[in-house]
Amino acid sequence: MMKKKLILILGDQLSLGLSSLAAVNPDNAVILMAEVRAEATYVRHHKKKIAFLFSAMRHFAEELSQAGWTADYVQYDASGNSGSLFGEVRRALSRHDIDEVILTEPGEWRLRDEMAEWELRLDVPVRILPDDRFLCSHEEFAGWAEGRKALRMEYFYRDMRRKSGLLMDGDNPAGGKWNYDAENRKAADRDLMMPQPLRFEPDDVTQQVIALVSAEFADHFGDLSPFWFGTSRDQAEAAFDHFLKTGLARFGDYQDAMLRDEKFLYHAVVSLYLNCGLLCPLDICRRVEAEYRAGRVPLNAAEGFIRQVIGWREYVRGIYWLKMPGYAQVNALEAKRPLPEFYWTADTDMACVRACVQQTKEEAYAHHIQRLMVTGTFALLAGVDPGELHQWYLAVYADAYEWVELPNTIGMSQFADGGLLASKPYAASGAYIDRMSDYCSGCHYKVKEKNGEKACPFNYLYWDFIARHKARLANNPRMGQMVRSYERFDDAKKQAIADDAKRFLGSLD
Repeated sequence: MMKKKLILILGDQLSLGLSSLAAVNPDNAVILMAEVRAEATYVRHHKKKIAFLFSAMRHFAEELSQAGWTADYVQYDASGNSGSLFGEVRRALSRHDIDEVILTEPGEWRLRDEMAEWELRLDVPVRILPDDRFLCSHEEFAGWAEGRKALRMEYFYRDMRRKSGLLMDGDNPAGGKWNYDAENRKAADRDLMMPQPLRFEPDDVTQQVIALVSAEFADHFGDLSPFWFGTSRDQAEAAFDHFLKTGLARFGDYQDAMLRDEKFLYHAVVSLYLNCGLLCPLDICRRVEAEYRAGRVPLNAAEGFIRQVIGWREYVRGIYWLKMPGYAQVNALEAKRPLPEFYWTADTDMACVRACVQQTKEEAYAHHIQRLMVTGTFALLAGVDPGELHQWYLAVYADAYEWVELPNTIGMSQFADGGLLASKPYAASGAYIDRMSDYCSGCHYKVKEKNGEKACPFNYLYWDFIARHKARLANNPRMGQMVRSYERFDDAKKQAIADDAKRFLGSLD
Protein backbone atom coordinates (compact mmCIF):
# COMPACT_ATOMS: atom_id res chain seq x y z
CA MET A 1 0.00 0.00 0.00
CA MET A 2 1.29 3.48 -0.92
CA LYS A 3 2.28 5.70 1.97
CA LYS A 4 0.33 8.92 2.47
CA LYS A 5 1.02 12.54 3.32
CA LEU A 6 -0.10 13.88 6.68
CA ILE A 7 -1.43 17.44 6.36
CA LEU A 8 -1.62 19.31 9.67
CA ILE A 9 -4.13 22.19 9.62
CA LEU A 10 -4.18 24.69 12.47
CA GLY A 11 -7.14 26.52 13.96
CA ASP A 12 -6.38 29.74 12.08
CA GLN A 13 -5.94 27.96 8.73
CA LEU A 14 -9.55 27.14 7.92
CA SER A 15 -9.18 27.82 4.18
CA LEU A 16 -9.78 25.40 1.32
CA GLY A 17 -7.12 27.18 -0.71
CA LEU A 18 -4.38 26.49 1.83
CA SER A 19 -0.94 25.89 0.33
CA SER A 20 -0.59 22.53 2.09
CA LEU A 21 -3.86 21.30 0.54
CA ALA A 22 -2.80 22.51 -2.89
CA ALA A 23 0.43 20.50 -2.61
CA VAL A 24 -1.20 17.06 -2.46
CA ASN A 25 -3.90 14.88 -3.96
CA PRO A 26 -6.84 14.14 -1.63
CA ASP A 27 -6.50 10.44 -2.44
CA ASN A 28 -2.95 10.44 -1.11
CA ALA A 29 -3.39 12.46 2.07
CA VAL A 30 -4.78 12.44 5.58
CA ILE A 31 -5.77 15.73 7.18
CA LEU A 32 -4.99 16.08 10.88
CA MET A 33 -6.77 18.66 13.01
CA ALA A 34 -6.58 18.68 16.80
CA GLU A 35 -7.98 20.66 19.70
CA VAL A 36 -5.10 20.74 22.18
CA ARG A 37 -4.61 22.17 25.62
CA ALA A 38 -1.28 23.84 24.81
CA GLU A 39 -2.90 26.10 22.19
CA ALA A 40 -5.97 26.84 24.31
CA THR A 41 -3.98 27.85 27.37
CA TYR A 42 -0.60 29.36 26.38
CA VAL A 43 -2.46 32.53 27.29
CA ARG A 44 -5.78 32.34 29.10
CA HIS A 45 -7.93 32.84 26.02
CA HIS A 46 -11.44 34.24 26.34
CA LYS A 47 -13.98 31.44 26.65
CA LYS A 48 -15.86 32.70 23.58
CA LYS A 49 -12.63 32.66 21.55
CA ILE A 50 -11.96 29.01 22.41
CA ALA A 51 -15.56 28.03 21.68
CA PHE A 52 -15.51 29.88 18.36
CA LEU A 53 -12.30 28.25 17.17
CA PHE A 54 -13.13 24.71 18.30
CA SER A 55 -16.54 24.88 16.63
CA ALA A 56 -15.14 26.49 13.46
CA MET A 57 -12.47 23.77 13.30
CA ARG A 58 -15.10 21.02 13.61
CA HIS A 59 -17.23 22.60 10.90
CA PHE A 60 -14.17 22.96 8.64
CA ALA A 61 -13.30 19.29 9.12
CA GLU A 62 -16.77 18.45 7.87
CA GLU A 63 -16.29 20.81 4.91
CA LEU A 64 -13.06 19.01 4.07
CA SER A 65 -14.77 15.62 4.23
CA GLN A 66 -17.50 16.81 1.89
CA ALA A 67 -14.80 18.02 -0.51
CA GLY A 68 -13.32 14.52 -0.66
CA TRP A 69 -10.54 14.73 1.95
CA THR A 70 -9.90 12.19 4.69
CA ALA A 71 -10.01 14.08 7.99
CA ASP A 72 -8.55 12.70 11.22
CA TYR A 73 -10.02 15.03 13.85
CA VAL A 74 -8.99 14.90 17.52
CA GLN A 75 -11.43 16.55 19.90
CA TYR A 76 -10.25 18.14 23.13
CA ASP A 77 -11.70 15.44 25.38
CA ALA A 78 -10.77 12.51 23.13
CA SER A 79 -9.12 9.57 24.87
CA GLY A 80 -5.35 9.79 24.64
CA ASN A 81 -5.24 13.44 23.50
CA SER A 82 -1.63 14.44 24.23
CA GLY A 83 -2.45 18.12 24.72
CA SER A 84 0.06 19.43 22.13
CA LEU A 85 0.28 19.72 18.37
CA PHE A 86 3.56 17.81 18.29
CA GLY A 87 2.08 15.03 20.39
CA GLU A 88 -0.92 14.73 18.09
CA VAL A 89 1.25 14.61 14.97
CA ARG A 90 3.33 11.85 16.58
CA ARG A 91 0.18 9.91 17.52
CA ALA A 92 -1.21 10.35 13.99
CA LEU A 93 1.99 8.86 12.54
CA SER A 94 1.30 5.72 14.56
CA ARG A 95 -2.28 5.51 13.22
CA HIS A 96 -1.48 6.07 9.54
CA ASP A 97 1.21 4.93 7.11
CA ILE A 98 2.86 8.32 6.50
CA ASP A 99 6.01 9.20 4.57
CA GLU A 100 5.88 13.00 4.95
CA VAL A 101 4.25 15.67 7.12
CA ILE A 102 3.18 18.81 5.25
CA LEU A 103 1.86 22.01 6.74
CA THR A 104 1.32 25.63 5.89
CA GLU A 105 3.55 27.92 7.90
CA PRO A 106 1.94 28.84 11.23
CA GLY A 107 1.14 32.49 11.91
CA GLU A 108 3.03 32.67 15.21
CA TRP A 109 6.78 32.61 15.75
CA ARG A 110 6.67 30.24 18.73
CA LEU A 111 5.06 27.52 16.60
CA ARG A 112 7.30 28.11 13.59
CA ASP A 113 10.34 27.85 15.85
CA GLU A 114 9.06 24.64 17.44
CA MET A 115 8.13 23.05 14.12
CA ALA A 116 11.64 23.62 12.75
CA GLU A 117 12.73 20.75 15.02
CA TRP A 118 9.91 18.35 14.22
CA GLU A 119 11.66 16.55 11.38
CA LEU A 120 14.51 15.54 13.65
CA ARG A 121 12.20 14.60 16.52
CA LEU A 122 9.73 12.65 14.38
CA ASP A 123 12.26 10.99 12.06
CA VAL A 124 10.06 11.75 9.06
CA PRO A 125 10.33 14.60 6.52
CA VAL A 126 8.41 17.73 7.54
CA ARG A 127 7.69 20.24 4.78
CA ILE A 128 6.58 23.76 5.82
CA LEU A 129 5.03 25.76 2.97
CA PRO A 130 4.50 29.53 2.79
CA ASP A 131 1.11 30.89 3.77
CA ASP A 132 0.07 32.40 0.46
CA ARG A 133 -3.29 33.64 1.73
CA PHE A 134 -1.55 36.99 2.26
CA LEU A 135 -0.84 39.53 -0.46
CA CYS A 136 2.75 40.18 0.65
CA SER A 137 5.30 37.44 1.32
CA HIS A 138 7.97 37.66 4.03
CA GLU A 139 10.63 38.13 1.36
CA GLU A 140 8.69 40.87 -0.39
CA PHE A 141 8.14 42.79 2.84
CA ALA A 142 11.80 42.43 3.84
CA GLY A 143 12.76 43.83 0.44
CA TRP A 144 10.39 46.76 0.91
CA ALA A 145 11.75 47.46 4.40
CA GLU A 146 15.44 47.22 3.49
CA GLY A 147 17.26 50.52 3.94
CA ARG A 148 14.30 52.36 5.48
CA LYS A 149 14.87 54.06 8.84
CA ALA A 150 11.15 54.11 9.64
CA LEU A 151 8.63 51.62 8.29
CA ARG A 152 5.50 53.68 7.70
CA MET A 153 2.36 51.86 6.64
CA GLU A 154 1.19 54.54 4.18
CA TYR A 155 3.91 53.86 1.61
CA PHE A 156 3.55 50.10 1.95
CA TYR A 157 -0.21 50.44 1.54
CA ARG A 158 0.19 52.30 -1.75
CA ASP A 159 2.33 49.44 -3.07
CA MET A 160 -0.36 46.94 -2.07
CA ARG A 161 -3.00 49.02 -3.85
CA ARG A 162 -0.90 49.00 -7.00
CA LYS A 163 -0.21 45.28 -6.69
CA SER A 164 -3.84 44.31 -6.11
CA GLY A 165 -5.41 46.91 -8.39
CA LEU A 166 -7.96 47.71 -5.70
CA LEU A 167 -9.49 51.19 -5.97
CA MET A 168 -7.14 52.08 -8.80
CA ASP A 169 -8.07 54.06 -11.93
CA GLY A 170 -5.21 53.10 -14.16
CA ASP A 171 -2.02 54.19 -12.39
CA ASN A 172 -3.87 56.56 -10.06
CA PRO A 173 -5.87 56.01 -6.89
CA ALA A 174 -9.64 56.29 -7.22
CA GLY A 175 -10.78 59.79 -6.39
CA GLY A 176 -7.26 61.19 -6.73
CA LYS A 177 -6.14 60.44 -3.16
CA TRP A 178 -4.66 57.33 -1.58
CA ASN A 179 -6.06 57.83 1.91
CA TYR A 180 -9.36 59.26 3.16
CA ASP A 181 -8.69 58.81 6.86
CA ALA A 182 -9.25 62.52 7.54
CA GLU A 183 -12.91 61.99 6.56
CA ASN A 184 -13.33 59.02 8.89
CA ARG A 185 -13.28 60.68 12.31
CA LYS A 186 -16.85 61.79 12.99
CA ALA A 187 -18.44 61.31 16.40
CA ALA A 188 -21.60 59.22 16.17
CA ASP A 189 -25.03 60.53 17.05
CA ARG A 190 -27.10 58.38 19.35
CA ASP A 191 -30.21 58.96 17.23
CA LEU A 192 -28.63 57.29 14.22
CA MET A 193 -30.08 53.89 13.42
CA MET A 194 -27.25 51.55 14.25
CA PRO A 195 -27.02 48.21 12.44
CA GLN A 196 -26.13 45.07 14.34
CA PRO A 197 -23.82 42.27 13.20
CA LEU A 198 -25.58 39.17 11.96
CA ARG A 199 -26.09 36.70 14.79
CA PHE A 200 -26.37 32.93 14.56
CA GLU A 201 -28.05 30.40 16.81
CA PRO A 202 -25.56 27.72 17.92
CA ASP A 203 -26.13 24.43 16.09
CA ASP A 204 -25.60 21.02 17.69
CA VAL A 205 -21.85 21.09 17.04
CA THR A 206 -21.46 24.53 18.62
CA GLN A 207 -23.65 23.60 21.58
CA GLN A 208 -21.41 20.59 22.25
CA VAL A 209 -18.36 22.85 22.14
CA ILE A 210 -19.98 25.40 24.45
CA ALA A 211 -20.63 22.64 26.98
CA LEU A 212 -17.01 21.49 26.67
CA VAL A 213 -15.60 25.00 27.15
CA SER A 214 -17.90 25.63 30.09
CA ALA A 215 -16.59 22.52 31.80
CA GLU A 216 -12.90 22.68 30.86
CA PHE A 217 -12.19 26.43 30.85
CA ALA A 218 -14.46 27.73 33.59
CA ASP A 219 -11.67 29.82 35.12
CA HIS A 220 -10.82 31.64 31.87
CA PHE A 221 -11.79 35.27 31.27
CA GLY A 222 -15.04 36.24 29.60
CA ASP A 223 -18.69 35.40 29.16
CA LEU A 224 -19.47 32.28 27.17
CA SER A 225 -23.12 33.10 26.57
CA PRO A 226 -24.93 34.38 24.69
CA PHE A 227 -22.85 32.85 21.89
CA TRP A 228 -23.76 34.24 18.47
CA PHE A 229 -20.64 34.00 16.29
CA GLY A 230 -20.88 32.16 12.99
CA THR A 231 -18.76 29.02 12.93
CA SER A 232 -18.91 27.89 9.29
CA ARG A 233 -17.79 29.42 6.00
CA ASP A 234 -21.39 29.94 4.90
CA GLN A 235 -22.15 31.84 8.09
CA ALA A 236 -19.00 33.95 7.82
CA GLU A 237 -19.95 34.85 4.25
CA ALA A 238 -23.49 35.70 5.36
CA ALA A 239 -22.13 37.93 8.13
CA PHE A 240 -19.99 39.84 5.64
CA ASP A 241 -22.84 40.19 3.14
CA HIS A 242 -24.94 41.63 5.97
CA PHE A 243 -22.25 44.23 6.70
CA LEU A 244 -22.04 45.24 3.04
CA LYS A 245 -25.77 45.95 3.04
CA THR A 246 -26.20 47.51 6.47
CA GLY A 247 -22.93 48.96 7.76
CA LEU A 248 -20.37 49.70 5.07
CA ALA A 249 -21.89 52.94 3.76
CA ARG A 250 -21.39 54.68 7.12
CA PHE A 251 -18.36 52.71 8.28
CA GLY A 252 -15.98 55.34 6.95
CA ASP A 253 -17.55 58.34 8.65
CA TYR A 254 -17.93 56.69 12.06
CA GLN A 255 -15.16 54.12 12.30
CA ASP A 256 -13.44 56.06 15.14
CA ALA A 257 -16.62 56.77 17.13
CA MET A 258 -17.56 55.16 20.44
CA LEU A 259 -20.94 54.98 22.20
CA ARG A 260 -21.52 53.43 25.58
CA ASP A 261 -24.55 51.31 24.65
CA GLU A 262 -23.58 50.61 21.03
CA LYS A 263 -20.88 47.95 20.93
CA PHE A 264 -20.55 47.63 17.18
CA LEU A 265 -21.74 50.85 15.46
CA TYR A 266 -20.95 50.40 11.75
CA HIS A 267 -18.07 47.96 12.12
CA ALA A 268 -18.05 44.72 10.16
CA VAL A 269 -17.17 42.46 13.13
CA VAL A 270 -15.66 39.95 10.70
CA SER A 271 -11.99 40.08 11.71
CA LEU A 272 -12.44 36.86 13.69
CA TYR A 273 -13.63 35.12 10.49
CA LEU A 274 -10.90 36.70 8.39
CA ASN A 275 -8.05 35.86 10.76
CA CYS A 276 -9.02 32.19 11.13
CA GLY A 277 -9.38 31.69 7.37
CA LEU A 278 -13.14 31.54 6.87
CA LEU A 279 -13.01 34.71 4.77
CA CYS A 280 -10.49 35.55 2.04
CA PRO A 281 -8.96 39.04 2.45
CA LEU A 282 -8.63 39.82 -1.26
CA ASP A 283 -12.15 38.57 -1.96
CA ILE A 284 -13.82 40.73 0.68
CA CYS A 285 -11.85 43.78 -0.47
CA ARG A 286 -13.00 43.21 -4.04
CA ARG A 287 -16.59 42.99 -2.85
CA VAL A 288 -16.18 46.27 -0.96
CA GLU A 289 -14.71 47.89 -4.08
CA ALA A 290 -17.68 46.60 -6.09
CA GLU A 291 -20.05 48.38 -3.70
CA TYR A 292 -18.19 51.65 -4.33
CA ARG A 293 -18.04 51.14 -8.11
CA ALA A 294 -21.80 50.46 -8.12
CA GLY A 295 -22.42 53.74 -6.30
CA ARG A 296 -23.85 52.12 -3.19
CA VAL A 297 -21.18 53.32 -0.72
CA PRO A 298 -18.94 56.42 -0.62
CA LEU A 299 -15.24 56.24 -1.41
CA ASN A 300 -14.11 57.08 2.13
CA ALA A 301 -15.96 54.00 3.43
CA ALA A 302 -14.58 51.62 0.82
CA GLU A 303 -11.04 52.99 1.07
CA GLY A 304 -11.10 52.94 4.88
CA PHE A 305 -12.11 49.27 4.93
CA ILE A 306 -9.65 48.21 2.23
CA ARG A 307 -6.81 50.08 3.97
CA GLN A 308 -7.44 48.09 7.15
CA VAL A 309 -7.15 44.78 5.26
CA ILE A 310 -4.54 45.07 2.50
CA GLY A 311 -2.75 47.95 4.19
CA TRP A 312 -2.63 47.65 7.94
CA ARG A 313 -3.22 43.89 8.29
CA GLU A 314 -0.55 42.97 5.75
CA TYR A 315 1.81 45.60 7.14
CA VAL A 316 1.73 44.41 10.76
CA ARG A 317 2.26 40.84 9.62
CA GLY A 318 5.32 42.02 7.72
CA ILE A 319 6.65 43.85 10.77
CA TYR A 320 6.04 40.78 12.95
CA TRP A 321 8.01 38.34 10.82
CA LEU A 322 10.72 40.89 10.05
CA LYS A 323 11.41 41.69 13.71
CA MET A 324 10.63 38.52 15.66
CA PRO A 325 11.59 37.02 18.03
CA GLY A 326 13.15 40.05 19.69
CA TYR A 327 10.20 42.32 18.93
CA ALA A 328 8.14 40.75 21.71
CA GLN A 329 10.63 41.97 24.33
CA VAL A 330 11.22 45.58 23.23
CA ASN A 331 10.35 48.26 25.80
CA ALA A 332 11.77 51.57 24.59
CA LEU A 333 9.88 53.63 27.18
CA GLU A 334 10.98 51.30 30.01
CA ALA A 335 7.40 50.85 31.21
CA LYS A 336 7.31 48.44 34.16
CA ARG A 337 3.93 48.84 35.91
CA PRO A 338 1.93 45.61 36.28
CA LEU A 339 -1.31 45.43 34.30
CA PRO A 340 -4.06 46.80 36.58
CA GLU A 341 -6.56 44.26 37.85
CA PHE A 342 -9.48 46.20 36.35
CA TYR A 343 -8.41 45.04 32.88
CA TRP A 344 -9.86 41.70 33.98
CA THR A 345 -12.72 42.88 36.18
CA ALA A 346 -13.88 46.24 34.70
CA ASP A 347 -13.97 47.46 38.32
CA THR A 348 -12.84 51.05 37.78
CA ASP A 349 -14.46 54.48 38.14
CA MET A 350 -13.15 55.49 34.68
CA ALA A 351 -16.32 55.07 32.62
CA CYS A 352 -14.49 54.68 29.28
CA VAL A 353 -12.16 51.95 30.50
CA ARG A 354 -14.99 50.21 32.36
CA ALA A 355 -17.20 50.21 29.25
CA CYS A 356 -14.47 48.84 26.97
CA VAL A 357 -13.37 46.11 29.39
CA GLN A 358 -16.95 45.11 30.17
CA GLN A 359 -17.74 44.89 26.45
CA THR A 360 -14.58 42.83 25.93
CA LYS A 361 -15.64 40.48 28.71
CA GLU A 362 -19.10 40.06 27.18
CA GLU A 363 -18.27 39.87 23.47
CA ALA A 364 -14.54 39.02 23.06
CA TYR A 365 -14.68 42.10 20.81
CA ALA A 366 -13.89 45.80 20.86
CA HIS A 367 -13.21 47.92 17.81
CA HIS A 368 -9.80 49.39 17.03
CA ILE A 369 -10.32 52.81 18.64
CA GLN A 370 -11.57 51.26 21.88
CA ARG A 371 -8.41 49.16 21.92
CA LEU A 372 -5.97 51.87 20.79
CA MET A 373 -7.33 55.04 22.38
CA VAL A 374 -8.94 53.77 25.59
CA THR A 375 -7.38 50.60 27.02
CA GLY A 376 -4.19 51.16 25.04
CA THR A 377 -3.80 54.85 25.78
CA PHE A 378 -4.44 54.37 29.49
CA ALA A 379 -1.75 51.69 29.65
CA LEU A 380 0.67 53.96 27.76
CA LEU A 381 0.04 56.93 30.06
CA ALA A 382 0.25 54.78 33.20
CA GLY A 383 3.50 53.13 32.13
CA VAL A 384 2.11 49.57 32.03
CA ASP A 385 4.57 46.87 30.98
CA PRO A 386 3.90 46.44 27.22
CA GLY A 387 4.55 42.70 27.46
CA GLU A 388 1.78 42.27 30.02
CA LEU A 389 -0.60 44.38 27.95
CA HIS A 390 0.27 42.32 24.87
CA GLN A 391 -0.59 39.11 26.72
CA TRP A 392 -3.94 40.62 27.73
CA TYR A 393 -4.92 41.67 24.21
CA LEU A 394 -3.85 38.28 22.87
CA ALA A 395 -6.03 36.51 25.42
CA VAL A 396 -9.25 38.52 25.39
CA TYR A 397 -10.15 39.08 21.73
CA ALA A 398 -11.61 36.47 19.39
CA ASP A 399 -9.65 37.85 16.43
CA ALA A 400 -6.28 38.03 18.23
CA TYR A 401 -3.28 36.06 16.99
CA GLU A 402 0.22 37.13 17.87
CA TRP A 403 1.23 38.10 14.32
CA VAL A 404 -1.50 40.74 14.14
CA GLU A 405 -1.88 41.68 17.80
CA LEU A 406 1.76 42.03 18.89
CA PRO A 407 2.81 44.81 16.45
CA ASN A 408 -0.46 46.63 17.11
CA THR A 409 0.28 46.60 20.84
CA ILE A 410 4.06 46.93 20.99
CA GLY A 411 4.45 49.32 18.06
CA MET A 412 1.20 51.21 17.52
CA SER A 413 -0.37 51.35 20.96
CA GLN A 414 2.60 51.44 23.35
CA PHE A 415 5.41 52.95 21.23
CA ALA A 416 7.60 50.27 22.81
CA ASP A 417 9.60 49.85 19.62
CA GLY A 418 10.73 53.48 19.88
CA GLY A 419 9.02 54.63 16.69
CA LEU A 420 9.78 51.88 14.18
CA LEU A 421 6.10 51.44 13.42
CA ALA A 422 4.33 54.61 14.62
CA SER A 423 5.50 58.19 14.09
CA LYS A 424 4.37 59.23 17.57
CA PRO A 425 3.06 57.73 20.82
CA TYR A 426 -0.75 57.49 20.77
CA ALA A 427 -1.02 59.55 23.94
CA ALA A 428 -4.19 61.59 24.48
CA SER A 429 -6.01 63.35 27.28
CA GLY A 430 -9.65 62.94 28.21
CA ALA A 431 -10.60 65.53 25.59
CA TYR A 432 -10.12 63.01 22.77
CA ILE A 433 -12.37 60.43 24.42
CA ASP A 434 -14.96 63.12 25.17
CA ARG A 435 -14.92 64.24 21.53
CA MET A 436 -15.24 60.74 20.06
CA SER A 437 -17.61 59.12 22.58
CA ASP A 438 -20.32 59.59 25.18
CA TYR A 439 -18.34 57.77 27.86
CA CYS A 440 -17.57 60.96 29.81
CA SER A 441 -21.19 61.87 30.54
CA GLY A 442 -22.06 60.46 33.94
CA CYS A 443 -18.48 59.37 34.70
CA HIS A 444 -17.27 59.56 38.29
CA TYR A 445 -14.50 61.84 37.01
CA LYS A 446 -14.92 65.23 35.31
CA VAL A 447 -13.32 65.43 31.89
CA LYS A 448 -13.16 69.24 31.97
CA GLU A 449 -11.15 69.27 35.20
CA LYS A 450 -7.40 69.08 34.79
CA ASN A 451 -6.26 68.47 38.36
CA GLY A 452 -7.58 67.18 41.66
CA GLU A 453 -9.32 64.02 42.81
CA LYS A 454 -12.35 64.58 40.55
CA ALA A 455 -10.29 65.35 37.43
CA CYS A 456 -10.24 62.80 34.60
CA PRO A 457 -7.10 60.70 35.17
CA PHE A 458 -6.31 60.82 31.44
CA ASN A 459 -5.77 64.59 31.78
CA TYR A 460 -2.96 64.70 34.31
CA LEU A 461 -1.56 61.32 33.28
CA TYR A 462 -1.11 62.72 29.78
CA TRP A 463 1.08 65.56 31.03
CA ASP A 464 2.85 63.24 33.46
CA PHE A 465 3.67 61.02 30.46
CA ILE A 466 5.07 64.06 28.60
CA ALA A 467 7.14 65.01 31.66
CA ARG A 468 8.56 61.50 32.10
CA HIS A 469 9.59 61.20 28.45
CA LYS A 470 10.31 64.81 27.48
CA ALA A 471 13.93 64.10 26.57
CA ARG A 472 12.86 61.41 24.11
CA LEU A 473 9.87 63.31 22.73
CA ALA A 474 11.37 66.79 22.40
CA ASN A 475 12.69 66.09 18.91
CA ASN A 476 9.64 64.16 17.71
CA PRO A 477 8.01 66.29 14.99
CA ARG A 478 4.53 65.41 16.24
CA MET A 479 5.19 65.61 19.99
CA GLY A 480 7.81 68.33 20.36
CA GLN A 481 5.18 71.06 20.62
CA MET A 482 3.56 69.28 23.57
CA VAL A 483 6.92 69.08 25.34
CA ARG A 484 7.40 72.80 24.80
CA SER A 485 3.90 73.44 26.14
CA TYR A 486 4.68 71.45 29.27
CA GLU A 487 7.93 73.35 29.78
CA ARG A 488 5.96 76.62 29.80
CA PHE A 489 3.80 75.47 32.73
CA ASP A 490 4.68 77.19 36.00
CA ASP A 491 6.17 75.15 38.82
CA ALA A 492 2.88 74.94 40.71
CA LYS A 493 1.08 73.39 37.73
CA LYS A 494 3.89 70.92 37.13
CA GLN A 495 3.78 69.93 40.78
CA ALA A 496 0.01 69.46 40.69
CA ILE A 497 0.38 67.14 37.68
CA ALA A 498 3.07 65.13 39.43
CA ASP A 499 1.08 64.91 42.68
CA ASP A 500 -2.15 63.81 40.97
CA ALA A 501 -0.32 61.21 38.90
CA LYS A 502 1.52 59.84 41.94
CA ARG A 503 -1.73 59.63 43.93
CA PHE A 504 -3.69 57.89 41.17
CA LEU A 505 -0.94 55.50 40.08
CA GLY A 506 -0.26 54.70 43.72
CA SER A 507 -3.88 53.58 44.04
CA LEU A 508 -3.26 51.06 41.22
CA ASP A 509 -0.32 49.58 43.10
